[in-house]
Amino acid sequence: MTDFRCIPIETATAERFRRTGRDDRGLPLHRRVVDGPGFPCRHCLQLGEPGEDMLLGSYDLPHPQGVYWTPSPIFLHARDCARFEAANEIAPTVLANGIVSVRAYDAAELCLYDLGAISEGHAVAPLLDRALADPRTRFVNIHTALLGLPAAAAVPAGGGDGDALVSRPRNS
Repeated sequence: MTDFRCIPIETATAERFRRTGRDDRGLPLHRRVVDGPGFPCRHCLQLGEPGEDMLLGSYDLPHPQGVYWTPSPIFLHARDCARFEAANEIAPTVLANGIVSVRAYDAAELCLYDLGAISEGHAVAPLLDRALADPRTRFVNIHTALLGLPAAAAVPAGGGDGDALVSRPRNS
């Protein structure tokens, strides 16, 4: 598989959400108690545990910009959690999802429609690899296909796109 890293939200953003109780739209965060499946934290990229408090709010995705930009609802642990930092590991929030959407974008942040795909979370690796291995791909966003929540972003390792969702390394 192509080298990559899944990119969580910045710790400063998680801390701001928790400290202010407001999301990127300036609206109050919703406190939800995990009472079933779902509740993917966009900072540690782990699912919330039953009975755990989670925050739900609107997050301004850093990428893509332009015509594909949109704010997105995200969950965040109400408690402090460690930021996901693993390399070449698909985020647990992706693997645990019943169905995810893989969306690749080029350097102009335009969607590469021919690389888009939907799969069960545990089966996403070949689709992610196909998108990351394509030389046109700058980054890949992975969303829960049913709810549209961003589950993870991937960027090429060493690609410098630290605020995208999934990345792959660039050749020098």
